[in-house]
Amino acid sequence: VSPGVAEKGQLELYTLAVPTEKDNAATTQIVFTPPSGFSIDSFVPTPGWKRAVQQTGSGENATITKVTWTGGHVPTGEDAAFSFLAAPSSAKTYSFGVQQTYSDGSIVDWSGSESSAAPAPTIQAVSSMSGGTPTIAIVGVALGALALLVALAGLLLRGGGGKRELA
Repeated sequence: VSPGVAEKGQLELYTLAVPTEKDNAATTQIVFTPPSGFSIDSFVPTPGWKRAVQQTGSGENATITKVTWTGGHVPTGEDAAFSFLAAPSSAKTYSFGVQQTYSDGSIVDWSGSESSAAPAPTIQAVSSMSGGTPTIAIVGVALGALALLVALAGLLLRGGGGKRELA
């Protein structure tokens, strides 16, 4: 999960990157369990994946307890990336639960210690960040980059770029 360091109480754009490391198998499902006190506000759409969210409460009092992404197909050597806006409530280390399912049915449970073969993703929330970039600026840059990608994809799909004659 990145960024690895965040300011408590501040909404930030996070990305969960899941590498497909198994030969001859693709990542087909990700189950993500955020820790208590790590509040997810919203998600960035992930093309090719369906998202199911489990939560307690509703409206402003909703707490996301589990997110499952299915339907994707990420081959060996590539990463699946899932982004969301969230805020840690306290200054401490947060560990996330992640289960990765491969096309052959095997599951990797990323919940081990930092030195294990399958370490749990963590972030460090701090009381304050000296300097740095405001969260709104980071979100703005991320949304601008996403808009640029969508525009480029539209141009490529439209088949533009060639000369056109006026009628």
